[in-house]
Amino acid sequence: MPTSVPRWSDPVAFEPDEDDVLPPEIADDLARAGKAAPDEPALPITAKAKQDIPDLPTLLKVAIEAVGGVPREGQARMAEAVQHSIGTGEHLAVQAGTGTGKSLAYLVPAIRHAVAEHTTVVVSTATIALQRQLVDRDLPRLADALADALGRRPTFAILKGRRNYLCLNRVHGNAPEEPDEGALFDAFAASALERQIKRLQEWSTETETGDRDELVPGVTDQAWRQLSVTAKECLGVHRCPVGVDCFAERARAEAGRADIVVTNHALLAIDALDDRPVLPEHDVVLVDEAHDLVDRVTSAATGELTATAVRLAARRCGRAIDEETADRLVEASEGLDLVLQAATPGRLEELPQDLGGALTAVRDSAWACINALGPERKEDTEGNTARKLAHAITEEVHDTAVRLLEAFDDEKQLEVVWIAADPNRPPTIRIAPIGVGGLLRERLFGQRTTVLTSATLALGGSFDTLARQWGLPAQQRSQPVAGMATAKEAPSDTGGLKWTGLDVGSPFEHQRSGILYIARHLPPPGRDGLPPEYLDELTELVQAAGGRTLGLFSSMRAAKQASEELRKRLSTPVLCQGEDTTALLVRQFAEDPATSLFGTLSLWQGVDVPGDSLQLVVMDRIPFPRPDDPLASARQKAVSEHGGNGFLTVAGTHAALLLAQGAGRLLRAPNDRGVIAVLDPRLATARYGGFLRSSLPPFWTTHDPKVVRGALKRLTGTATT
Repeated sequence: MPTSVPRWSDPVAFEPDEDDVLPPEIADDLARAGKAAPDEPALPITAKAKQDIPDLPTLLKVAIEAVGGVPREGQARMAEAVQHSIGTGEHLAVQAGTGTGKSLAYLVPAIRHAVAEHTTVVVSTATIALQRQLVDRDLPRLADALADALGRRPTFAILKGRRNYLCLNRVHGNAPEEPDEGALFDAFAASALERQIKRLQEWSTETETGDRDELVPGVTDQAWRQLSVTAKECLGVHRCPVGVDCFAERARAEAGRADIVVTNHALLAIDALDDRPVLPEHDVVLVDEAHDLVDRVTSAATGELTATAVRLAARRCGRAIDEETADRLVEASEGLDLVLQAATPGRLEELPQDLGGALTAVRDSAWACINALGPERKEDTEGNTARKLAHAITEEVHDTAVRLLEAFDDEKQLEVVWIAADPNRPPTIRIAPIGVGGLLRERLFGQRTTVLTSATLALGGSFDTLARQWGLPAQQRSQPVAGMATAKEAPSDTGGLKWTGLDVGSPFEHQRSGILYIARHLPPPGRDGLPPEYLDELTELVQAAGGRTLGLFSSMRAAKQASEELRKRLSTPVLCQGEDTTALLVRQFAEDPATSLFGTLSLWQGVDVPGDSLQLVVMDRIPFPRPDDPLASARQKAVSEHGGNGFLTVAGTHAALLLAQGAGRLLRAPNDRGVIAVLDPRLATARYGGFLRSSLPPFWTTHDPKVVRGALKRLTGTATT
């Protein structure tokens, strides 16, 4: 029995197997459609020779004119820097404020490189919204605009994880049914599940892509899981009876032919973590929304184990192996359930004896099931599908149990283990890397040229804060402000990595367009909800603004408290996140200037409302992570043990990013005006306040409530309603 599994920091060689080769049937089908296979780059007869492709300034000018834009100095500087990075192989971190036009600034040099070198460039985003913007708007317009200059129309594709596509093998019934545990005892739920599955089966005959995002309205996760598979559950295109028509394989084939492939940070991380490539061959990665890269990669590298997952593995194995062996895994799930139900949520500094025993039982019984499953039989399609589904989840259960047990044997303590008790979910034990810099250094920066961009990368006036998290060596030196993070670098092999940090600024005049108001006179925030003084201050600010307010709160509890209280005090509408879909609430907020919208985390980064509907952004407190957050506390401890300021390196970075993102909601168009109001006085009074303030745009700053209320009233008087 193996005693270890690959760690997030281990170098793993990419060894493609036969399933990574496009089958002849699909290659022939594509050829009949006049398209090249992924390993045969499309070279249309009309394509210009490399030396005839126009230079970057010419292409950028064509692109800007085609989309009805105007030349911007910051955009041109960024485009030149991206081209330089692609040409030299030197990594680039570029901060580009709202209004710069950064997507155009990286897409034009990326397209030029892809067409000239007959290669693929990968663009990774953190959010679905930006993916859709790139694929539905920016890239089609650019492809049309640049076609004549490049000699052919550039191609692009979007690539998602396999779970996002329908599995035709399961649609055709070549797998056992797996009713949701809740539906087993609820006739209504079972009936609803059956209706959704039937709808998916009908949709499978109509859809061209099988992409879940194109199904409107959607279905529940339980229904989708019945007719989709993960990469580990997939039979493989050669073994699958409907592999030729596979939606996921066709998406992969299309991506292999494309000049630009748009994906997400999670799939980018999986490509780095997995033992075989998920993305097509590429030599350049453009990471947009790079401020979220560490969190998304950490999430992809996080493992979890529940008694429910172990029971599901046992149930799947029970269809393919002897009952006695499967029952051992059932018993192990029951033992794990008892231990987790009795455990106290929180981080585990050492492994309790009862939990260690339960994990050992899960590991050993899962390994016995894996051995009992045996090899596939070519003539047994349904049996092979059932065996593959069982093997995938049982292997994941086994490997996670091994990883959890080994985490406490590692003197370096590279991983964090904690027990979580989330609402409406069974108790869960999770494990995550303390840092992902080693993974990114080895698998991303060490293998291909990488450009990272966002409106918020230079925290505390330096790119170094995020560079350390990415695994890059410190380069951007600046005079530290009082209380700024000063973590010493741990010994590493980053000396060979070269990168440049560039801030191209913003076309907005922040000092003329916005005010940063810090309510220095208020008491520090407490733990028992919003203090009365905060509610009074918030009321006066929203009244002065005539609505037009986006309230960003550190917790849903605070957002609901503020919404309920201000509805009693104001004559203008107040919406609260969770009362409807976020997209609908944002649309209502944008359409009625008198409306205010209050919410939490997703609104800090996901709202784009230019114009008069948004003239006041209020943040109730500095958004530090919770003190009991297991991952943040472990990372703080690790930094402190290396001689650095753990609080600011971890909590300060987290807060600075969110503050900058929240402040970025205010100015979305050149004529926007307004106020950023922070009710937490620590932004002005605490030693670390300088670090946080220097991470914000250079707004004109005041602590006088009368001044800010007067400014809001003047704005309201000039606003177009």
